[in-house]
Amino acid sequence: MLAKHRHFLRFTTRELTDEQAGLRTTASELCLGGLIKHVTAVERGWRNFILEGPSAMGDFTAMTEADWAQRADEFRMLPGDTLDAVLADYTEAARLTDELVATLPDLGATQPLPKAPWFQAETEWSARRVLMHIMAETAQHAGHADIIRESLDGAKSMG
Repeated sequence: MLAKHRHFLRFTTRELTDEQAGLRTTASELCLGGLIKHVTAVERGWRNFILEGPSAMGDFTAMTEADWAQRADEFRMLPGDTLDAVLADYTEAARLTDELVATLPDLGATQPLPKAPWFQAETEWSARRVLMHIMAETAQHAGHADIIRESLDGAKSMG
């Protein structure tokens, strides 16, 4: 299922230039390249969480304005970013996640969630729950990407 949603997300960028991948086509701040950068960071962060626990993600309640600005950059194509490089980075993050899933001895192993205003305190997630979160996030953003692409030039991922 995750591979399917990854495919649809990547498919929205077919035959685009770097400039097109960075265009905002809706009232949202989102662009196709930025969405892929974000999903890459999400997948990488949660993979590290499975392996290392909450320290891999940091304490979101202690983030500075600069930290938040840096995080916002994962939703944009920055000067020097190329679509090919963004897609290659996503491919590598996906490969590492798939490798982890294939080798993890216990999908039921849990880690406490990092401190963040959007997480319930004193909660643990299993590796299985984390993978479901990655899948949901990828599917949600594949839908966003489909809307952005259709607004860009009428191309659709399905239908």
